[in-house]
Amino acid sequence: MRPLFVIMHRWFGLAAAVFLFIAGATGAVISWDHELDAWLNPQLFHARSADQPAPGPILPGLELANRVEAQDPRLRVTYVMTESEAGHTSSMMVEGRINPATGQPYELGFNQVAVDPATAEIQGRRMWGAISLQRENLLPFLYKLHYTMHLPEVGGIELGTWLMGIIGIVWALDCFIALWLSFPNWRSWRKSFAFRWRQGGHKLNFDLHRSGGVWLWGLLLVLAVTSVSMNLYNPVMRPIVQTFSTLTPDPFDSRKPVAPALAAKTEPGVSRERVAQLAREDGQRRGWSVPVGGVFYSSAFGLYGVGFFEAGNDHGDAGLGNSWLYYDAGDGHAAGAKIPGTGSAGDIFMQAQFPLHSGRILGLTGRILISLMGAAVAMLSVTGVIIWARKRRARMLAARQPAATGRARAA
Repeated sequence: MRPLFVIMHRWFGLAAAVFLFIAGATGAVISWDHELDAWLNPQLFHARSADQPAPGPILPGLELANRVEAQDPRLRVTYVMTESEAGHTSSMMVEGRINPATGQPYELGFNQVAVDPATAEIQGRRMWGAISLQRENLLPFLYKLHYTMHLPEVGGIELGTWLMGIIGIVWALDCFIALWLSFPNWRSWRKSFAFRWRQGGHKLNFDLHRSGGVWLWGLLLVLAVTSVSMNLYNPVMRPIVQTFSTLTPDPFDSRKPVAPALAAKTEPGVSRERVAQLAREDGQRRGWSVPVGGVFYSSAFGLYGVGFFEAGNDHGDAGLGNSWLYYDAGDGHAAGAKIPGTGSAGDIFMQAQFPLHSGRILGLTGRILISLMGAAVAMLSVTGVIIWARKRRARMLAARQPAATGRARAA
């Protein structure tokens, strides 16, 4: 059994090494994506009006969205936060409406805008996720690289999402194989936890790979499993979890997405303001004290989503994240909910996937831990390739030796 596991570990590791190195290195950075993005691009995050002696009153987010749409009729705001942090811009996601001349959505060249909450001035625009290393695109580029490698969609299949999901499955399986191989016998188990710091060289490289993997094994497995959930939520993880626990239907599962051109033509039957009010009333009936924090509109699915959070906590900085209520965009009837900590055991397990993967389940401490784990994943990928290269070189030298000896005898 051990020889088979050695072969599987070798080829699983080599197949995934490059992808895990990139995912680990980018994961270490994007744990701080908001902070780094704000540092690199103050024009997208710092409101210019905040520097004025009398900046004026802050406009509600929904009013800002209406003004942005009035300024540029080509676009529709698809996500807006109801309140802005003091001194910050209001960040909105947008999409193109139908161009009457072509019958297709406008090519805006951007999908995110930063709006001054006092003046409704658009301070900046960018295409979130664009393949670009410019300052305004760097953090979104790294974020999307982390889970898609920026591979294109072909025939309706998101190649990058599927690839990294499959890498996650291989990684999860390899976690168990690696653990088995790390303990060849129980008499020498201490060696599997030790690091030969003083000896350095290939011995230390081997220990970093084996012992480092043993010390971090539980966290590595969590990252591997949650990466499958992030990328293959519906096709893989939900069916698996449903074999053990009932899952609450996802509001998007019962709806078939429409083509972008048709989605752009369709106007919602109820306004953002009405949906926000419906959600506010529902939240009060549920006894929630957290305010309505953001509203998004999915034109492809004909759904509104309303999130409950304080200004600045749209990421869900601790625990299982924020609560969301969903409404039909046609008539405003309730279409579902995602409420952290409620539902079946399977529901709660699924709710925990992103908070675990991002470390946000433990707040700032978890983000620091995940950043360090990203660096560790990159390190394990490099040390594994070095071990393979060294052993391969040794095997090649051993194979050449008998041939050289035979030639010498023949001479």
